[in-house]
Amino acid sequence: MQASSSTLVQPTLALLADPPNKFIDAPAMDYFLIEMVNTLKQSAAFATARSKKIEQEMIEAGLIPAPAPLPLNLKKESARNSETSLASRSGSAAKGGVDEEEEALRVRLEAIGMHVGGNFTERLCRDRPMFAETLDVIKFVCKDIWSSCWDKQVDNLRTNHRGVYVLQDNAFKPITRLSSWEGRPEAIRRAKLYAAMPSGIIRGALSRLGYNATVVPEITSMPQCTFQVKLPKGA
Repeated sequence: MQASSSTLVQPTLALLADPPNKFIDAPAMDYFLIEMVNTLKQSAAFATARSKKIEQEMIEAGLIPAPAPLPLNLKKESARNSETSLASRSGSAAKGGVDEEEEALRVRLEAIGMHVGGNFTERLCRDRPMFAETLDVIKFVCKDIWSSCWDKQVDNLRTNHRGVYVLQDNAFKPITRLSSWEGRPEAIRRAKLYAAMPSGIIRGALSRLGYNATVVPEITSMPQCTFQVKLPKGA
């Protein structure tokens, strides 16, 4: 059924708003986060490799000392145990390299999130009175920040009344569509990277409000995500 011409030309309330409302496509943030993680992942890997190369060149030139060698296992092992030990060590080394690159990526994503969260909080709090209590600040994050960034409020908020708050989202939007053909553990590992920028947003929001917080994301069962927010004593 085609709409009549009168329906097409009839203005909506949004068109009459002054100043005009600004809209953005809902999936735009999801697409942006995907591309940002992929781009920064390559950039972090390149920066890590370049740093290691410069460090090796400085060691060879005698400008800095070489890293201390790993302690040798003096116990005699069977050939089979030795092979297993070497394989596990090489696997650990490879894993360590990946973890180093992922840590560099996480730091970058969190730094971007801090800028976004801080500036976003300034805009949301522009016409609001100052918060009277710390709990009001946390509730602001759970309601206003969450609704503005991820279209819902936090599902559960817990605290030990000693500066530690646990924010739980049972269907956290940035990780709801994540999966991996390598299995659930790999999907959870990747999801932790996508929680780095939201962690930064929370830290940035609290920092702009005067709280130097530590935010640690925890993902054990997707798409649920939990953020542990720890405030300094006396906050």
